[in-house]
Amino acid sequence: MTELDAMDKRILQLLQEDAKFTHKEIAAQLHLTTTPVYERIKRMEREGVIQQYVALVDRKKIHLSLMAFCNVSLKEHSTDFLVQFERDIQLLPEVVECYHIAGLFDYLLKVVVKDMDTYQHFVAKKLAALENIGRVQSAFVMTEIKYSPGLPI
Repeated sequence: MTELDAMDKRILQLLQEDAKFTHKEIAAQLHLTTTPVYERIKRMEREGVIQQYVALVDRKKIHLSLMAFCNVSLKEHSTDFLVQFERDIQLLPEVVECYHIAGLFDYLLKVVVKDMDTYQHFVAKKLAALENIGRVQSAFVMTEIKYSPGLPI
């Protein structure tokens, strides 16, 4: 992979602001022609710097108003159990992010659901049904202070 130069980084910043910017719009902002912008973006896509383009959806407008961070400890920590948990958790649509962490817990889950009843059902019927779950501790988001899916480039 080639090192990103200042122009690559500026292109990434613009795409993180709005992935719908056309090559022509980006070129105009950077005082370049369209071709080098196109070639740089294609190279960064090929190299995996740009992984995908997505739409950011307001979760509250689609009735997913409850967000929780859920700490999970497993009973057993063998590789097989860790791999199985990670496979299983990917099948739960309520879990939008999952991290294997160090500390008191093994995993941190970001969960979004409609309401507290739905969350209770998720924990009791889906999460608790997974093999090897030891302990679950939840923290509920009261106010989202900062949400920035973009990276500081």
